[in-house]
Amino acid sequence: MNDTPSASQRPTLESLDTPCLVLDETRMTRNIERLNGLMAGHGVRLRPHLKTPKSIDVARRVMTEPTGPAAVSTLQEAEQFAAAGITDLLYAVGVAPAKLDRVLALRRQGADLTVVVDSLLAASAVAERAQAEGEIIPALIEIDCDGHRAGVQPGNTEQLLAIARKLQGAGCLRGVMTHAGESYGCRSVEAIADMAEQERRAAVSCADAIRAAGLPCPVVSVGSTPTAHFARSLEGVTEVRAGVYVFFDLVMAGLGVCQADDIAASVLTTVIGHQLEKGWILVDAGWMAMSRDRGTAKQPVDQLYGLVCDAQGRPYPDLLLAETNQEQGIIKLRAGSGAALPDLPLGTKLRILPNHACATCAQHEAYEVVRGASPEVVAHWERFRGW
Repeated sequence: MNDTPSASQRPTLESLDTPCLVLDETRMTRNIERLNGLMAGHGVRLRPHLKTPKSIDVARRVMTEPTGPAAVSTLQEAEQFAAAGITDLLYAVGVAPAKLDRVLALRRQGADLTVVVDSLLAASAVAERAQAEGEIIPALIEIDCDGHRAGVQPGNTEQLLAIARKLQGAGCLRGVMTHAGESYGCRSVEAIADMAEQERRAAVSCADAIRAAGLPCPVVSVGSTPTAHFARSLEGVTEVRAGVYVFFDLVMAGLGVCQADDIAASVLTTVIGHQLEKGWILVDAGWMAMSRDRGTAKQPVDQLYGLVCDAQGRPYPDLLLAETNQEQGIIKLRAGSGAALPDLPLGTKLRILPNHACATCAQHEAYEVVRGASPEVVAHWERFRGW
C-alpha cells in the first residue's frame, strides 16, 4: 500500500522508530534510469527482477509497462504482483512439481507466468501436467553458463534437445535462460565484461542448437546486475534480467558496478550506548535488521556488516558496523584506520549501507521513503515476505 502523507503531516527520519528501512527515491530513480539507458543502447528488453524490492510501489517505478515484464524468485511474489496487474512474469527458479498447482492457478487468473526447468525429469513433470490439464505451461530451459548453480551444460546438446523436445511435445517450450552468478566474484570491470560475453555465448549457442533441430526458441534470457551493466554485446539475446541494480549495495560497489552514493536502501538506527575504552559505539540495529550477509568478506575491501553514514546518508570515514547481535550492533573504526572515532551522542540517528540489499530488505516490512538529503519521509511503501 502506498501511504503518502501531506507535507504538513510528514514524519522525519528523526521521528521514526528504529531500526527501520530507508529508501532514497532519488538514488533509486537514478539507478533505474541508468540501466534503462544501457538496455536501450543495446536494443534489448529489460526484465527487472523484483525479488529485491518485493514491493508493488517500487515495481511500478521499475517497469516500463504496467503489466511487466518482470521476474520473481518465489510464487508468493508472483501472486502478489499478479494481483496488482503485473502479469508478464518469469518464475526464475527451477520449478518443483508440487508447485504446479499454484502456477496453473496464476495462469488461469490471467498471468502469463513462465517457469524454468533444467532436467528431463523437470521438463516431463511440466509437460505431463500441461497435457493432463489441457493447458500450456510455458517453460525456459536453464543453461549453466558459469558453474554457479543449476542448468544444462552448454555443450550437452543431447540433454538440451531431449528437454526441448519433451517441452515442445506439450506446446510448453518458450526458450532458454541463464544467470552469470559468478560475476559477483569478479575482480575487475574487464572480468565482468568477459563474464557477460560468456553468459551471452552460452545462452545464444543453446538457442541456436534448439532452432537447428527444428524447434522454436523465441526467448533468450540472460542477466545479472554486474553483467547487465558491462556487457559489450547482447547480440542474439532477447531480454536481460537484473534486480539489485534498483537499490545497489556494498557488494556492487566493491565490484565497481556503482559507488557508495548510489546505494538507495539503508537501515536507520539509533545510538544506544558506548564502550569508549574499546572504541565501540552501540546501536539498535543487529543482524535482525541488517541480516547475516557478509558478501564483501572476499572482496579487496571488507565492509564487515555495513558502512556507517550520518542521517543524511553521508559515510563516516572508515566507520563500520563491525559486529552484530540479534538486536544490537557494535560500530568500530576499520582496523588500521587513521580516522578518529566520531562523537555520536546517545540518541544519534545513523544510516547503515548494506552488504546485500536483497538480504537486508528481507528483514523489514516496509520502506520509509526519502528524497536525497531531505530528512522528510515522503511515503511509506509496504513490502512482502514469504514463499
